[in-house]
Amino acid sequence: MTTTHEKNSLDAEIRSLRKTIPQIIDRLKLSGKIDISSWCHIIDKKLIPRLNPDFPLVVSICGGGSSGKSTLFNALLQAHVSPTGGTAGINRRILIAGNSKRFQADDEFSARFEPFGFRPERLTSKHELTMQGDPLFVRHPEIPSNLILMDTPDFDTGARGVYTNRDLARQALELSDIFIYIFTNANYNNRDNTDFISQMLTGIGKRKCFLVYRVYTAYKSEEILAHARIVANNIYGEDAGNYVLGVFRADEDNRVAADEKFMDVRPVAEREIPLMDALTHMDVEKFRIDLLSSILQDIVHQADGVVEAADLSTRELRLYRDALQTWQSHCVHEALHHFPMDIILKRFTEIWLATDPTHIRWMRKAGDMIELPFKAVIGTVKWMRGRPADKKHMQTSINQFSAKLEEDLLLAVNNLWRKAVNPEMSVSLIARDPVARSMYAACQKIDEYYRTRSMDNPHHVEKKNGDTMEFFVQAHAAVMETQQRIRSRKWEEVLTSVMNRKEQIVHISEKLDKELALIVTQFRGRMNFFANLRQTFAALLNVVPATVAVTYILTTGDPVGAVGIKVKLTGLFGLKDLYALVAIPATTGLKKADQKQLEDLLGPIAKSWLEHKLNTIRQLFEEEISGELFSAAGDTIEVSEALLTRAKENILNCRNLTRET
Repeated sequence: MTTTHEKNSLDAEIRSLRKTIPQIIDRLKLSGKIDISSWCHIIDKKLIPRLNPDFPLVVSICGGGSSGKSTLFNALLQAHVSPTGGTAGINRRILIAGNSKRFQADDEFSARFEPFGFRPERLTSKHELTMQGDPLFVRHPEIPSNLILMDTPDFDTGARGVYTNRDLARQALELSDIFIYIFTNANYNNRDNTDFISQMLTGIGKRKCFLVYRVYTAYKSEEILAHARIVANNIYGEDAGNYVLGVFRADEDNRVAADEKFMDVRPVAEREIPLMDALTHMDVEKFRIDLLSSILQDIVHQADGVVEAADLSTRELRLYRDALQTWQSHCVHEALHHFPMDIILKRFTEIWLATDPTHIRWMRKAGDMIELPFKAVIGTVKWMRGRPADKKHMQTSINQFSAKLEEDLLLAVNNLWRKAVNPEMSVSLIARDPVARSMYAACQKIDEYYRTRSMDNPHHVEKKNGDTMEFFVQAHAAVMETQQRIRSRKWEEVLTSVMNRKEQIVHISEKLDKELALIVTQFRGRMNFFANLRQTFAALLNVVPATVAVTYILTTGDPVGAVGIKVKLTGLFGLKDLYALVAIPATTGLKKADQKQLEDLLGPIAKSWLEHKLNTIRQLFEEEISGELFSAAGDTIEVSEALLTRAKENILNCRNLTRET
């Protein structure tokens, strides 16, 4: 027995799933690929209204034109309510009948149909049924209290696939729990008719039916059962025996045609009971549970398919975002192809000298008065005195870097713009790179989905010669509107806006100043007693020590025999193993230990500058070009994953509750 709590829980889970699935479709822009209109309609019209335990079973009489639907309806009510005749398509409306004792007021009965989206009006004349319009109803004592009986328009009046009443018949049949399908010798094997009935009965949740064969009296039971099996197999397939509740015959009679007698409906098999008795004695609760379980299984199965497709779509969107982020990283580093060694080291040296201990600064001043024959000393003194020639040299360095930056920036902006607005992009990555491995795994999962469904995969990866993989990725539907907005901007305006902010890259920010000062403090903290002692003598003699060799680099600019320091930038913008090469003169005559100290000092300086400027360029690119795309993709992924988690929980709970009932 199903408890009220279980029904309420099931109702809540179904309603949540009904709300969540369309939100997923809308968020991922999947409406062009997945049509859930029928799924939603069936939940609204077939499933949720039936969760009300007090709602009677709805039994619909259906069949082709002139098959005797209205005649059968009148016979079950034992009243001439619905118009009959030999012309197909007389009735143009749905007629609903309910027990007048159970539903003592018209409003009470009419309100029962609000969950299905309509409220029928009371029938006042049979002539109303011959005109198109909303459903009508009658209350009658002959209708069992546990049933609602419906007479439906025929669904095959018309020609060449255009049927006058099919949509109206569909509306009636979709809200039915049981069908009574009446057919004749002329249409029992009409596949168009049985295909339509099959769609109604088995589309989502298999509903059962009674079969009524209107035949001549000469037909034997064996013939009737043989024809009934053909009808049943056309509707249900090989499983027909589990869904046909009974086979009945209605013999032709001229008195029935003249409305002088009600149709006589008799069971074909000897052990079967009359049709109205079979309807009256049905276990409504058990039948409703079986039907709800059948419908719910199909609903959940379809929801599983939607969730699986949405999971794939989310993977595709994440793949697109990662590909765009990777390409932007290439463009960011492309824009910072040149390293302004002298500019950044000059600022570092200023900070270093400004933080010298008092005795070092005093000895350095004293040392300025002694002119020793060292080229490095002369350069140092010139720099410290700030001679005009040196200032002019520094300004020239800044101008040169600015010009090179403009060239690099122009190329990078153009490349990023093209990828941002194109419907597809390709990116190359080193195979061992973690980002490449992650994207490759995503491509494999996506390819498996498409391959098992014999569908073309819009994304793929190619392994190139050596250790490189090239990814080809399609833009996701969720970002196409954003792409269009970016595309609608004038390219010249975007370029001008980026170039106008070039100084943000050249400028040494306050944040970078603080980091350089921190590097100075940390490096001084690592200097041992002998290093400090050596610096003291070096300051007195104006000799360039290892710990402040940046001064030498700045003043001499000696590029001969330069040695490159590799500064590893890990975790920046999704790229790995990117290095900045910082030139260090090899002709300074420094000891290996001092060279190591110098590398330990210059490495953090170069890394700090690069991280700041790479971030500056990235922010600039995202503000002007790609930021909207990343936001659209990121927000959609976040929301979709939350919705998918909820949908999966709803599906699991629905299955568990169905097993419990």
